[in-house]
Amino acid sequence: MTSGGSGGPSACCRAAASVRNRAARPSHWGVDARAEMTKPRQAWLLSAAGWLLGCSGPQSALDPAGREAEELALIFWWMTAGCLVIWVASMGLALYAAFAARSRSMAFAKRLIIYGGAAIPTIGLTVLLAYGLALLPEFLAPARPGSLRIAVTAEQYWWRVRYLPGSEVTDRVARRGPIELANEIRLPIGQEVEFLLDTPDVIHAFWIPSLAGKVDVIPGRQTRLRLLPTRAGTYRGACAEYCGASHAWMAFSVVVQERAEFDAWLAAQARPALEPAEPAAQEGWRVFTANGCGACHAVRGSSADGVVGPDLTHVGGRLSLGAGLLPNQLVDFGRWVAETDALKPGVHMPAFGMLTAPELRALATYLESLE
Repeated sequence: MTSGGSGGPSACCRAAASVRNRAARPSHWGVDARAEMTKPRQAWLLSAAGWLLGCSGPQSALDPAGREAEELALIFWWMTAGCLVIWVASMGLALYAAFAARSRSMAFAKRLIIYGGAAIPTIGLTVLLAYGLALLPEFLAPARPGSLRIAVTAEQYWWRVRYLPGSEVTDRVARRGPIELANEIRLPIGQEVEFLLDTPDVIHAFWIPSLAGKVDVIPGRQTRLRLLPTRAGTYRGACAEYCGASHAWMAFSVVVQERAEFDAWLAAQARPALEPAEPAAQEGWRVFTANGCGACHAVRGSSADGVVGPDLTHVGGRLSLGAGLLPNQLVDFGRWVAETDALKPGVHMPAFGMLTAPELRALATYLESLE
């Protein structure tokens, strides 16, 4: 019908046109209906991409770069496959119970429960457990004689690292006793390494996911970890046991290098620090000594011989500051010295906020020169 006999559009036509216009116009959110429908698909794709990205990277146990990590990753995939089989069987039983006919006998139901619900899962889990336990003797065995030995002391909230004499590597490169640094470990590819782990304060856990499993570090005890790196690269290690306010900022870098490159690096680490040559670095050394920094920190080759804090002999050549907290840059040296407690709550190093900006810059210049 027309409205008032004037020949205009009917009410139905007007309603249809209105619907078409609303569908064509953007919604009040600024997104049309088709875009709204694609949002769940985009979210699913983003979730899948994030899951896949989590399987790789410098701190992924599923992207192994060491012999022990490869064994652990294999255990993980076998366990995942076993759990998937059990899950599929369980879902199958649930669907069968929900939709199958109810004419089965009680004997059939008992067999289904005994075999499908108890016997098969028990056998599967027993096989996985036996497979995992069979690898323990190999993981716990000491490294062969002459292997590289590294003593790592976990402290709130940093890592003291010492390359010990007596191995083929250290005896070949440096014969001056332990070589100490902090929050950074370098390893030769294909060389077996044994870590000797201890701590003077609380329980920590030493973990390099890409290279090996996790080992607890317990006060009053020495624990050990053996590993063999198989791929060059830079990996991230961390404390995996809550140890205080700045537990999340207790990381360290692990660099796996070719043998010749590692030997050159270790030889450089064994040498004492050079005296500052630039005027700015010389002024930084004056600030360093005037404020008592040498009472806690050592700089080999100088009068600074502290043993409480990290060894700073070659701190300018490290990858990060504050146990992975800051990049190793001039401005960040100044920030770390002036804002220590704000950047890393609970750390034992006091903040030197009373230093002037020129003093902080000079001190940072000196520290950065220690390569």
